[in-house]
Amino acid sequence: MIKSMTGYGVATLETDTVSVTAEVKSLNSKNLEIFVRMPRAFSEKEIEIRNMVGNVLERGKINVSIDVTQKGAVTPRVAVNLPIVQAYFADLNNATQHLFSEKNNYDIELFRMAMQMPEASTQLHEGDLVTRNANDWATIQAALQQASQACDQFRADEGATLRGKLTEYLQRIGDLLSEVETFDPQRIAATRQRLHDRIQELAATVTIDNNRFEQELIYYIEKLDIAEEKVRLRSHLAYALEALNIEGSGKKLGFIAQEIGREINTIGSKVNDAQIQRLVVQMKEELEKIKEQSLNIV
Repeated sequence: MIKSMTGYGVATLETDTVSVTAEVKSLNSKNLEIFVRMPRAFSEKEIEIRNMVGNVLERGKINVSIDVTQKGAVTPRVAVNLPIVQAYFADLNNATQHLFSEKNNYDIELFRMAMQMPEASTQLHEGDLVTRNANDWATIQAALQQASQACDQFRADEGATLRGKLTEYLQRIGDLLSEVETFDPQRIAATRQRLHDRIQELAATVTIDNNRFEQELIYYIEKLDIAEEKVRLRSHLAYALEALNIEGSGKKLGFIAQEIGREINTIGSKVNDAQIQRLVVQMKEELEKIKEQSLNIV
């Protein structure tokens, strides 16, 4: 069964140490494109994450977002370089004792000055707030797997809707082709009669070889014949309906649509009949719908 390339899945798992939320979004694309956003502490796992998602979602533009929140004590966003601060504080205290004879309590002020000195503190990146361990990575894997499968199920549900629409469009082309087949014998008869009438008008002044005339007429009618195109178009429509039941047939449907369009265009160029031309235009309208929808099939 076909699947849509549009999908969404999210999963949240919690343990005693972390809370993990994995979110997977997908849109249509010719190839597989995966974009990952996750804590820096797990950046070395990006290739593994890409492989995990790619094994479930074979095609499309996919955005993966992983949020990891540690439980327990809150990790500060600024780390104090205690040895450096102690050294600054000792130097400032010594300088104060040499400069001032009276014993005043400058500890708080000296500490404030020490903290303002270079390299007294370090700003932590958001990814550094998450510590990595084997259990946390296993939780991330499980959440990501669940989110990917949820996105894949979303695609399957959308694919079922697409399948119904595409089936309707293909059947509509088949119905229009049946109408073409109804009008086609009349077109051939009208063409033959029109040529015969023109020849009769010329018969009074021109000598006509009836055998040669029949040969030329057969050749002309064969050039306008669309029997082969009708058979091939029927075959392509049946093949397209079969492809709707095969997973991963998005590109195949695109190729079949091209062949369907080729036969419709050939029919339109051969016939010289207003009624059939109208039907050809309607078939092209349905074909454009098929081409548009097939771009969103995995």
